[in-house]
Amino acid sequence: MKWLVDFLKSSIGQKLTMSLTGLFLCSFLVVHLIGNFQLLYADAGYSFNEYAYIMTNHPAVKTISWGLYAMILYHAIWGVRISLTNQNARGRRGYSRMPKGTMSWTSKNMAVLGSFVFIFLVIHMKDFWFQMKFGSVPYIDGSQEVKDLYTIVKAAFSELWYVILYVISMFFLGLHLKHGFQSGFQTLGLNHNKYTPLIKGLGLAFAILIPLGFAVIPVWMYLAQQP
Repeated sequence: MKWLVDFLKSSIGQKLTMSLTGLFLCSFLVVHLIGNFQLLYADAGYSFNEYAYIMTNHPAVKTISWGLYAMILYHAIWGVRISLTNQNARGRRGYSRMPKGTMSWTSKNMAVLGSFVFIFLVIHMKDFWFQMKFGSVPYIDGSQEVKDLYTIVKAAFSELWYVILYVISMFFLGLHLKHGFQSGFQTLGLNHNKYTPLIKGLGLAFAILIPLGFAVIPVWMYLAQQP
């Protein structure tokens, strides 16, 4: 096991695990967005509450969720650590500096973007996940199992400041994904003249459509509640 620990501590190991966890989190975003779209159904929150119940009570989903939380923490902590290590390395003897203009603003500020998204995620989980698991979210009428998380979400998205925070956070998430999606595949060695343009195109589409999809939901719900 020592070789595995040493590998994970190495620069290559850190970049590899960052790529794998990052791409896994991208797949989670797709699943989470599909579930959140049920907030827009005109069924008084029935579909979303059923989705929330499955996500918090199904044994398999609960097991995957704890692994997901661990990956989020790992990705955030090691992302900041790698960024700090790179910053400390700049200026040292033997440091290979990339030609000016070859690094985009997003690639140079991935830790900042990721930190902002992580802070939003903590707020988001406190307001919804924590309330669902440990708060006083009421059960829907006639049920002693399914909680009415829809009403909590609807109330949160009736606040303009929260909607603005959500939309801004999705903008930063998009910038983070724009570089991270392509970088993840590149680190895994999937870098070829034939396929790289396709990966870049998919990465750009993913970085636009997924955050946009998330941002539409609170805006739509906020406008729907206005007189």
